[in-house]
Amino acid sequence: MKVSQILTAKGGTLFTVSCESPLAEAVQTMADKDIGSLVVMDHGELAGMLTFREVIQAVVRNGGSVGTMIVRTVMDDSPLTCTPDTDMDEVRRMMLGRHARYMPVMTQRTLMGVISFYDVAKVVVDSQDFENRMLKAYIRDWPAEEQTQAESAASGSPAA
Repeated sequence: MKVSQILTAKGGTLFTVSCESPLAEAVQTMADKDIGSLVVMDHGELAGMLTFREVIQAVVRNGGSVGTMIVRTVMDDSPLTCTPDTDMDEVRRMMLGRHARYMPVMTQRTLMGVISFYDVAKVVVDSQDFENRMLKAYIRDWPAEEQTQAESAASGSPAA
């Protein structure tokens, strides 16, 4: 499965913030929208990511307050990125390797969306559920003659 399939399923909603925005405004947006990250843009280009991890670290450094900090001083200015053609197995390895929960999806210099660790986990679970249903359907539709032979072989007695 490719990243493009996740983006299609998620839809096109994308939340961004400017480098020069007050951190307090960014945190308010994250709370209002119930999201864990904002893509940081500077003159139409990806400049970084602001996630709850960076916010918490900044608040701790600042004695429990966001104060007058701006996004640029807090953001991750070198986030992991992928393309719509990146395979999900590679995305999982990348995210696990860097403990990244959010990853911008880029086509050259154009931001296509953001995928989260949740999105990746959901794809894995959905895929496993589908495979499980297919295996159960296959077993349920097992031909009677083959099933009798398989049951006999398992019990050690000759087939009737």
